[in-house]
Amino acid sequence: MLKFRNEFIMAPIKTGYSDGMGNVTPRHLSFYTKRAEYLGAIILEPLYLDKRLREIPTQIGIDSDEKIAGLTKLNEAIHEKGCSVIAHLNHPGRMANPKIPGNIYWSSVAKACENGGKTPIAIDQEKMAIVREQFVAAARRAEQAKFDAIELQFGHGYLLAQFLSPAVNTRTDEYGGSFSNRMKFPLEILSAVKDATSLPIIARISGDEMILNGLSITDMIAFSKKLKEASVEAIHVSAGTICTSPPWFFQHMFVPKGKTWALASELKQNVALPIIFVGQVNTTMDIDFLLRDKKADFIAIGRALVADPDFIGKYLGKVKGTIMPCLACVEGCLGGVKKGKGLQCLVNPTVDKNNLEDPLTPVIKKKKYAVIGGGVAGMEAACILKERGHDVDLFEKNTLGGQFRYAHLTPKKKSMEKLIPAFIERLTTDQVSIIHKEANANDLLGKYDAAIIATGSRPKIPDIKGLEKYYWSEIMEEDKLPSGKKIMIIGGGLIGVDIATALIQKGNQVILVKRSTDFGTHMEMIAKNLSLKMLKEKNTVFSDHTFIQEINSSTVRAIREEKEIVFEGIDAYVVSVGMESYRPLAKELEGKMPVHIIGDAREVGDAQAAIRSAFELACSL
Repeated sequence: MLKFRNEFIMAPIKTGYSDGMGNVTPRHLSFYTKRAEYLGAIILEPLYLDKRLREIPTQIGIDSDEKIAGLTKLNEAIHEKGCSVIAHLNHPGRMANPKIPGNIYWSSVAKACENGGKTPIAIDQEKMAIVREQFVAAARRAEQAKFDAIELQFGHGYLLAQFLSPAVNTRTDEYGGSFSNRMKFPLEILSAVKDATSLPIIARISGDEMILNGLSITDMIAFSKKLKEASVEAIHVSAGTICTSPPWFFQHMFVPKGKTWALASELKQNVALPIIFVGQVNTTMDIDFLLRDKKADFIAIGRALVADPDFIGKYLGKVKGTIMPCLACVEGCLGGVKKGKGLQCLVNPTVDKNNLEDPLTPVIKKKKYAVIGGGVAGMEAACILKERGHDVDLFEKNTLGGQFRYAHLTPKKKSMEKLIPAFIERLTTDQVSIIHKEANANDLLGKYDAAIIATGSRPKIPDIKGLEKYYWSEIMEEDKLPSGKKIMIIGGGLIGVDIATALIQKGNQVILVKRSTDFGTHMEMIAKNLSLKMLKEKNTVFSDHTFIQEINSSTVRAIREEKEIVFEGIDAYVVSVGMESYRPLAKELEGKMPVHIIGDAREVGDAQAAIRSAFELACSL
């Protein structure tokens, strides 16, 4: 019987905070305890059953008795907050990371993932016995380490799903063919774990794999009835597979919110078990809807708790303040782990800090600061300085938000529009004075202890003969967005591709011109792949290795691979060849008063880097 203090559970999210040996580290203690205060339970990140089965090099292990002490320490720290802890046990099968030396790859059949990876070995009875023992040993260690429950991964394209799914399992023996045969090995694992421990078992499934010939909700209703017969305590319903439908697996902003909830609701109507709802639960309205309309037994929340560890505390009215929103962008969380830096977050610069104390220490000596520029870096700096006790004036001549005002104008990125209103709410709550004018030296000298320059960056303009009238991201604004035109975008990096995806929605023919080959440079990989797919479906022209020589009204002459090419009938031009820092006021103030430079004004980067630089400076002053 699951006994948690409330219905809110943290979903399993890979942190990448381990030491390469699978041990719990102080970063885990800091991360999880900060999120345990108001939750019913936390499902720790997937625990590897064998060091040869890692998905990332810095994953936590439960593969040996030596790991029990560290896991126990972490669980006890979470328990002190009144929160239960669940061990998520998973065998990746063919989805073990191919870049980790020594990894092994087993599956139901010798078929590699369509999206890449090693060709696995089709496991036989001997290897099945090894897998069963790995699960059993891990379950016993989980009980010894004071976990309160175990979650078994039957979905997301991992080993047990590789048996269940007709898109993968083409075996002809007793473990293949009919669905009852394909269920056999996963149910054997469940039975073995049940026999090995007294801990309650939760099953995580993909309600729909979102692929051709994959598992459907009809299949999973039938499977869930078998899980109930085997005394599973609850079913955690997600979607997709990490192999062939990763946007669904990661619940990326490009997939519609609510599909996993509909799957969970259908399962709830057909199976008499508690159901855990999950998937882009990142607003208080989402929670209200799931509790009121879907009658959710439990709600699992993942990245919203990365963005704001007090999300549930604020929902319950036990913590004051603005909820910093998860944007479902996976740029920091997935991106940080993939880069080997560990879990990070675009909106939360504290998420990977190895400290248990609040970094927002009150100031000893109160000062008065002028923040120049109201983009995300400027707003973050102003809020943190004010929250620490300083006096702050924020100068911004235009609308607050800076370049981030354009982020949500790209198709599929509407979730990005939540960030600026959250910052504005914080500024209002913190009572930061906003001065709507372009600051000059006379506004600042003798009136402030220091100036913080957050004036961002400006587009680089290429030296092209005849390039006179052109747009940048502002072309995506509603009153400027053209329709039915032929538009050339000069530059095909992140911004260029984003602008292109907005333009094609209005029936524009787009030509992307780039001197190199990699369209979508610096984009998060899922967004990049889906954006390029959208563009190709709309017959976008990708012209790489192209050097524009001259523009003459609607005609463009260029060199591509040492041959002259001509583009004709161009109605408008967009320039997107990169950005350069913009900080003229810093030079004017140099030597006259203390000046600090943050965000793109210091070094051109992304929104995450801008917010982080602002936070770190504001905490140091």
